[in-house]
Amino acid sequence: MPKRYRTTVTHLEMRENPHAHCPPPFGHYALFRTVEMPIHFYRYLYHVVGRNHVWVHRKKMDDDALSAIVHSPNVEIYVLYIDGNPAGFFELDFRHLPRAELSFLGIVPEFIGRGFGRFLLCEALHAAWARSPSKVTIQTCTLDHPRALPLYQRHGFVPYAQEEVELEDDGEGPGF
Repeated sequence: MPKRYRTTVTHLEMRENPHAHCPPPFGHYALFRTVEMPIHFYRYLYHVVGRNHVWVHRKKMDDDALSAIVHSPNVEIYVLYIDGNPAGFFELDFRHLPRAELSFLGIVPEFIGRGFGRFLLCEALHAAWARSPSKVTIQTCTLDHPRALPLYQRHGFVPYAQEEVELEDDGEGPGF
């Protein structure tokens, strides 16, 4: 039987480039923009990063629908590697310019608490503002990491709307 979760979604926006600077993470790291990421690898990252936060929307998509998004020339996905291991990712959606959306940003659970979220957010903001949008948007909910909303606000995002939603997780989905 599917589990249902009630959550408050906060929509945030940033209308000016904060020119944020965050120090790089400790250790050997690499941040790569992906090109034609295999759908199975995207599903892996989405699952591992989002499994503790009820990320369900992309799990329910079939491969063709998901591929149409993640392989769009106006969607950029960056993967963070620490000591050769995938440690997190972010996804920017420029399909609705002049608005840019930071669709996803997350850290693999084993790497949480080491400053990688702050680093990824700064890198995402640099990449987003490089396209000169009029604003950058993001959303978070009460099921996300408890430090997500304060982190976004510290970096210049301002809430503009909230809504109550119900999510359903049946534990299924292509690939997982």
